[in-house]
Amino acid sequence: MFGGSRDQQSFFYQSIVYVCGFLLFCEWLRPLETITNTKDINVFFIYAAFCFFISFLQVNWWISGILKLVGLTFIIDGLYIAERIFSRNWFAVVYDQIIYNIQVIQAQTWWEMTPMFRSLLFLILLWLMSYLLYYWFIVAQRLFFFVLFTLIYVTVVDTFTFYDGHWAIIRTFVLAMVALGLSSFSLEMDKESVSFPRMSKAHLWVLPLLAVVMFSTVAAYASPKLAPQWPDPVPFIKNAAGGSGDGDGNGGVQKVGYGENDSHLGGSFVQDESIVFHALADKKRYWRIESKDTYTGKGWKDTLAGVTSSTAPDNIDFRTFKGQVKTDEQSAYLYFTKKADFKKLVYPYGVNSVSGPQDNLQLRVHNNTGEMDTLLTGGRPGQLNSYQVNYDAPSFEYDFLRGSSTKDPQDIRERYLQLPRNLPDRVKNLAGQIVADEDNRYDKSKAVESYFSANGFEYSTKNVAVPKKNQDYVDQFLFETQLGYCDNFSTSMVVLLRSQGIPARWVKGFTGGEQTDKSEKIKGETYQEFEVTSGNAHSWVEVYFPDAGWVPFEPTKGFTNNTDFYSQIDQAENNETQPEQDNKQKPDSNLGNPAQMEDPANSEGTTANAASDHNFTWIWVSLIAAAAIATLLYFTRYRWMSVYLIRKYRRNKDKETYEKAYQYLLKILAHKGYKRAPGQTLRDYAIQVDRHLQSDEMRRLTHSYERVLYRNEGHTDQWSKVTELWENLIKKTLS
Repeated sequence: MFGGSRDQQSFFYQSIVYVCGFLLFCEWLRPLETITNTKDINVFFIYAAFCFFISFLQVNWWISGILKLVGLTFIIDGLYIAERIFSRNWFAVVYDQIIYNIQVIQAQTWWEMTPMFRSLLFLILLWLMSYLLYYWFIVAQRLFFFVLFTLIYVTVVDTFTFYDGHWAIIRTFVLAMVALGLSSFSLEMDKESVSFPRMSKAHLWVLPLLAVVMFSTVAAYASPKLAPQWPDPVPFIKNAAGGSGDGDGNGGVQKVGYGENDSHLGGSFVQDESIVFHALADKKRYWRIESKDTYTGKGWKDTLAGVTSSTAPDNIDFRTFKGQVKTDEQSAYLYFTKKADFKKLVYPYGVNSVSGPQDNLQLRVHNNTGEMDTLLTGGRPGQLNSYQVNYDAPSFEYDFLRGSSTKDPQDIRERYLQLPRNLPDRVKNLAGQIVADEDNRYDKSKAVESYFSANGFEYSTKNVAVPKKNQDYVDQFLFETQLGYCDNFSTSMVVLLRSQGIPARWVKGFTGGEQTDKSEKIKGETYQEFEVTSGNAHSWVEVYFPDAGWVPFEPTKGFTNNTDFYSQIDQAENNETQPEQDNKQKPDSNLGNPAQMEDPANSEGTTANAASDHNFTWIWVSLIAAAAIATLLYFTRYRWMSVYLIRKYRRNKDKETYEKAYQYLLKILAHKGYKRAPGQTLRDYAIQVDRHLQSDEMRRLTHSYERVLYRNEGHTDQWSKVTELWENLIKKTLS
């Protein structure tokens, strides 16, 4: 294949070393998909390989630059630009993007850079790295420092992020040993002026090197290893930084949040308090997404999801409970963030309709699990940004549940009494002991629900065990660790109930989140705001009652079931005592203002003190008056400043005034509590403001502002159209 000259030998070894160097560089790119919001990094791998190949060919610099620029252009065009490539509109889009992002950089508001510009910068970085690494690998032949940096990078990313660097370390070691060995071998051949008549003999000199590398790798991988000798630094660092997080457990660290794959449960979680959605509701509610039916001994699988039906959003016929259950008509409003990347409906119990700004919305309901896929225009799955959900909140009567029939339908028994064949007998024996003293399904379910809190089980998201190959997940939790989070508690309750012939299923969704200090009045009703984060992702239990349907239970220690339960006796007593309480309260209402019941002596003293107030000198009076005026001007500054600026901006129609007017509006909105979040685009912020003000004026104004700012359209024409919008928004915000 090659001749025997030293140049040919050197080229052969340089090629292998360069390929190894490129594969090492790829280890820097692999974690991006896990630790950033980058959805697909293949395009960066392709462009990096293209740049490395061009650099290795060592063509003229201007040819190399043109080729890499063309590759970069086609990538940016394919990812972000809808206009025909190299057309006038295409260049206009590129120009607008560059100008806008340069202004963002000058203002040091880095989070406002557009995705297109960020990708452009990263591709340019790959371009430059291809030059730098060619020099390191081929010209200077200094691979050691790059290998060292790569190992440090992989280990740090593995320790402090969600990226699993287990195989990355092995790949890096193998590639590093091969590259360093071949580089040293090539240097020695050049130093000693050694050449081979045929390259096949040179390969024989390389075989011992490859054998040593492979033997070292296999021996290191197979040899026993000590457990970690130092405490995990991640929790301490995060606590010191004011964050939250948990260290690695026996099964590695996962990121908390809603996910679809529950086939292997266990292991520790790192907390994530990123907000998934805001909910405006009458009170804290559990937000359901789906249930799962088949327990495998390691986790849950959904074997019933195949049966689906389409339903209109204004008439959802899915119910978890039956008509005999008492309900209360309620509404809630959900607003999702970009963190919500699942294309499913999040709903409270009793949902009957959904309405929102999306056109042609359809729901595909998985009849057995309650999972509802949200289908947008064209029937494509998509995440709803916001919607109103109307529901009939259920309330379950204790005696009704206690007296419910136990004659379950055959299909319910077949689906929700399933257990793995190898479930340990001691799990079934424990379940029998827990419910031995109860004579009805409700009390048996409550006995299992309260068993964990009464018997020393602990809630934790760190140091949570993963079952071994032949070990059952529930058995391990009940009899060995007694430590875990919601999945451990809820799965164990389902298995314990099923072992006693009580149909139960595992449910996923979100808890009610944290109540904020904000509330909104919509259509005459006051709704409290709740922030629901990834950390509020949760699992709980539903138990089947033939007369009532599926009833929620909450076994996780430290959590409270917010489903309404009531007693007919208590309700009757409340109705009887209510008139008496009203009568007792009536005399209290005549007490009046406490100031009207003062002692006469105190009143005389007050009069005397009031007369003495006139003894203040005119200096003190002036100071107090000046302070009062200054305070009044300060607290009303936005009102009188707005009056002044409205008149001023009506006269001045230059571009600078146009931008100042918009920025002043943003300042007023922030003052009134509608603060723009870091990284939030103007369009998303405008939607948020319009939602609060119940108008579309902010979106229209922002659209005009962006046209002037990014497209350099005539600001005078735009200003004449939006002056009224700007003034209306200021008045609404200050009202």
